[in-house]
Order: sequence, then structure tokens, then C-alpha cells
Amino acid sequence: MTTVGIIGAGHIGKAVAKGLVDRGYTVVISNSRGPETLTDVVAELGANASAATAVDAATAGDVVVVTVPLKALEDVPVEPLAGKIVLDTNNYYWERDGRIAALEEKRATTTGLLQEHLPASKVAKAFNHITAGDILTTGSPAGTPDRRALATASDHPEAAAFVTAIYDEFGFDTVDIGSVAESWRVERDRPAYVVRQNKDELAANLARAER
Repeated sequence: MTTVGIIGAGHIGKAVAKGLVDRGYTVVISNSRGPETLTDVVAELGANASAATAVDAATAGDVVVVTVPLKALEDVPVEPLAGKIVLDTNNYYWERDGRIAALEEKRATTTGLLQEHLPASKVAKAFNHITAGDILTTGSPAGTPDRRALATASDHPEAAAFVTAIYDEFGFDTVDIGSVAESWRVERDRPAYVVRQNKDELAANLARAER
């Protein structure tokens, strides 16, 4: 049974955790305030979930989801994530995160910043352009007409393949953007951001994005 560490217990983190537990994964979830503050979350998730520190969640996970505010990126542990697939749900909200020059000047992407922070990890964008409430409610079986699609991007094919498999389990098709250098196409305020779209529509929205 695959264990997934989750660093960040906000709306997205909890929704992804619930979806994973419901599909037979073991989840170790963490936040910035300590595992003792996650008692209710773990109780709701069930027996296959536990709370830990961020370091312990990173260590325990065969795969790890990083879903923290971008301003907290530097707090993500590095060494325990070496060699692992890391799913990045982050978005840049300057109102919350402060101005980040590399993003403002379009010299970087949010997922690229996490990959730089985790040079020995295999980072892939996932679940960044869907609202938390839609993660568990808008999926459908493979082959369903007009099935909703989500995008991923990674410099590591095995990481993109893992996201594709997880998306399918959650009920979504996948469009692979390619390198994290192109992942800006699905960031905030782009045509593909937080809208319901099928695979063809998502591909079209990614293609018409302007930087």
C-alpha cells in the first residue's frame, strides 16, 4: 500500500487526503502548527490517516504532496524528499505571498521554484487549477463523455505518469504540458485556471495562454 505524505492541511490538502484515503492509500498529513492540531482532520479521514510533523510526513511518504502557501516554500524539508516524486499544488497569490521578483518578471514558474528548492526530487504540478470543493465531486469514470481534465507538468516523466494515474483514480483525464518551464500555462489568471474543461478544451486553453 502506497503511503502519501501531505505537507499542508488547507482545503486542497484535506481534499486530496480524503480522496487518497478513500482509494486505499495511507496518508500522513502535516501542517505548520503541529500534529496535535490535526486531531479532528485525522478522525474525519479515518484509520488509514495519521498526523505528523512536516519532516516526518516527508520521510514517511513514498510520494509527497506539497500544498502550502508559496511564501512557505523555504520551510518544505529537503533531505527527506530526495529521490521522491513530489506533487506541487502551489499557486502564486502576491496578496498573500508578497511580491516574488522571479515570478513577477516571468523568469520562473511556481512549480519550477519548488523544483529548485528540491533539486534531488521529482516535482510535478498537480491539483493547482481546481477548487478544493471540486476535487471530490466533479470526477467521473474513464470514458465518460465530456470528462473533466486536469493538467500536469514535470521534468521527470515518471512523476507526470504518477499524476496522470492519480488523476484517473480521482476521475479526471490528463493533459501533460511538458516541462515545468511551460507550467505557467496553468497558473493563476490563465485561461485554464479553475474552470471546468474536458481534455480538448484544456489543451486549447493551455495553447492560447499568454505569458
